[in-house]
Amino acid sequence: MDLSIFENKIYSQYGEDGITMKLIELIYDDTQKKYYVEFGVEDGKECNTRILRENYGWSGLQMDGSNENLYINLRKEFLTKENIVDLFRKYSVPTHINLLSVDIDFNDFYCLKEILKHYTCDIIICEYNASISPQHDLVIIYDKNGMWDCTNYYGASLLALNKLAEKYNYTLVYATSNGLNCFFVHNDLIKIRNLDFKNMGNVDGIYRPARYSFGPHGGHPQDPYYRQYISSEEAMQI
Repeated sequence: MDLSIFENKIYSQYGEDGITMKLIELIYDDTQKKYYVEFGVEDGKECNTRILRENYGWSGLQMDGSNENLYINLRKEFLTKENIVDLFRKYSVPTHINLLSVDIDFNDFYCLKEILKHYTCDIIICEYNASISPQHDLVIIYDKNGMWDCTNYYGASLLALNKLAEKYNYTLVYATSNGLNCFFVHNDLIKIRNLDFKNMGNVDGIYRPARYSFGPHGGHPQDPYYRQYISSEEAMQI
C-alpha cells in the first residue's frame, strides 16, 4: 500500500491527519475511544492528535513548554530526558499508548528513547531532521536546556530514529511528503494485521527531503556554529 495517497491536512501541520486516519483504520476493528500522547503541540489547535480527539473520541495527554489548556488536557511542561517518564506518571499515562506523537524541535530522540524503555505504543509519529541525508546516522548532542534556535541543528536523522525504533520492535512505514514527520508501527501489529506498505522498513525509500524552509536541502537555515552530531549508538548510551 502506498500511504502517500492518504495524506490530508485537517488539524495537523501538513498531511499527517490523513496518514493517521488510514493507519488506525488498518490497525483497529474499533477506532473509537483510545489513548494518545503528544508533546510539542503549541496551543493544540494545529497538531497530530486533535483529529483523534475530535473525530474519534480519543482522550489523552498533550504537553508543551509554553501553553496550557486543561479543557483538552494540555499541560505546560518543559520536557527533558530526565523528567519525561516522571511526567507521564504524574499525568497517569497508561503503560500502553495507542498513538504517541513527538515534536519538541530539539531533544526528540532522547525523550523518545526514555519513553520506549517504559512504554509501548501502537503508532509513533516523530519529527525527523530532513536536512540530514538518509545515509547518515546523526543525533544532536544532548542538552537538557536546549531549544530549537531556528537553524538546522535539531533532532535526529531518519536513519538514527529508525535504529532507535528497531531496537524497541517498531518498523518505519512512512514519512510525510514535505520531509517533516515519520511514522512507525509496532511489529506485533504489522504481523497480526498483515500490513504491507510501500518501502516499509527501508530508510532510503521512505525518506523525503525537507520542503518547508529556505536553508540547505530545503530545510531550516544553516547552523552558524556548525555544531557536532553523534551517532544513534552514542546517543543511546547517554
